[in-house]
Amino acid sequence: MGMACAYCASDVDRHEPVYVTENPTAAEHEAFCNYACLSAYIADNQLTFGAACEWNP
Repeated sequence: MGMACAYCASDVDRHEPVYVTENPTAAEHEAFCNYACLSAYIADNQLTFGAACEWNP
């Protein structure tokens, strides 16, 4: 078995994986089966709550 998906724990090598890192020079990264698992992981962990690039009311 290859690397496990960070969301559903499936083998990412059996799908179209997406790899995510906060630091592009780091060797560590999270692997997801596809964009659906990445999107679900983001929503379930509320990673975008309160986030904004720029907002001028």
